[in-house]
Amino acid sequence: MNPLDAISPIDGRYSAKTKSLSNFFSEHALIKYRVRVEIEYFIALCELPLPQLKAVDKALYPSLRSIYLDFSIEDAEHIKSIEKVTNHDVKAVEYFIKERMDHLNLKTSKEFIHFGLTSQDINNTAVPLSLLEAIHQVYVPELEAVVEKISDKVKDWNDIPMLARTHGQPASPTRLGKEMEVFVVRLKEQLNQLIAIPSSAKFGGATGNFNAHKVAYPEIDWKAFGKDFVESRLKLKHSFPTTQIEHYDNMASMFDAMKRINTILLDFDKDIWSYVSMDYFKQKIKKGEVGSSAMPHKVNPIDFENSEGNLGIANALLEHLSAKLPVSRLQRDLTDSTVLRNIGVPLGHMLIALKSTNKGLYKLVLNEDKLKSDLEDNWAVVAEAIQTILRRENYENPYEALKGLTRTNSKINKESISSFIESLDVTEAIKKELKSITPSNYTGI
Repeated sequence: MNPLDAISPIDGRYSAKTKSLSNFFSEHALIKYRVRVEIEYFIALCELPLPQLKAVDKALYPSLRSIYLDFSIEDAEHIKSIEKVTNHDVKAVEYFIKERMDHLNLKTSKEFIHFGLTSQDINNTAVPLSLLEAIHQVYVPELEAVVEKISDKVKDWNDIPMLARTHGQPASPTRLGKEMEVFVVRLKEQLNQLIAIPSSAKFGGATGNFNAHKVAYPEIDWKAFGKDFVESRLKLKHSFPTTQIEHYDNMASMFDAMKRINTILLDFDKDIWSYVSMDYFKQKIKKGEVGSSAMPHKVNPIDFENSEGNLGIANALLEHLSAKLPVSRLQRDLTDSTVLRNIGVPLGHMLIALKSTNKGLYKLVLNEDKLKSDLEDNWAVVAEAIQTILRRENYENPYEALKGLTRTNSKINKESISSFIESLDVTEAIKKELKSITPSNYTGI
């Protein structure tokens, strides 16, 4: 598809940034994951073994696995052609595998493909598996790259004093590196929580009770088999008991965790945007780029704005996914199926956002002179320090004294602060201590 013809910017304008997700969330990928689950299930039945499958030669396992390992776009197109007849996507996968088994001289065993299963046994393992692998192989590395970039800024700017602002007003000074570290810690904590959430899968037949399995082979512990298959082979968590479908509670938790990470990144993007607008940061200029069609001087913080917009779309989608998926009428309805096909969409927007934030961070150039001048223009912020030391010395009404000095519309500067200190009835040692405090060194721990 030509990206210019795409309806979604994920597959159009930003396709270069999101193409890695195609391996997990495209229709081709979904079909491949279904084939993978069906093949691994058949091999697990052979290894059980079911009496009718004892004769299957283990030497054929690599050839069976190659059906999904070497799964091509042509294979997916063939399955889609079968689906046009069956009008059922999972049944088309079953027929495709049976065709391949004919070529492997497994004709007498092919009825054990999809044995005792319903479609959701395949979908509710294939989709969680694709999501889990996409998170670990694509999303986490991209997020970690952003965290690492911010961590680099923590080191670079660790000793850079900066005027803080609470309620938008000048407040006790801080350090730029420390303010960056706040986001590093927040992102790492939420990422750890995301990774800790189990990726759950349903596997248990038409209504989750292994009915067909038990009636055919009542002597086999099918619950134990299902748990071992899902957890040992697919590395997912087996949900039991279930209805026909996975309850999606853990998947909803994953989406909520992603949403929190996105919210932190939104907060970061907005803060950096504000620092740029305050001239604390300049941006590297790339030859040939234009910041405005009308104003030649502009260098806009567009990367952080792009990130902010995509994170907002992602969170709206994640909110719907986490609220809708755990709700299904009785033993199942079909609403989860169409919704699950869209789980790659918020991840696409998240990937765009992460790449944009990373790009924006690379372009930032610290304007240290502006930070220094803002501190110098706001000597009133040392009032907190002065009144706290006066409290220590049991000075009468220190807060009120500083309030009278600073809570006016008059300019407070180094000289007026010094004059105020001189007027205090304290020792020369205390005066010297108070005069040593400046907006640039009053930055705390």
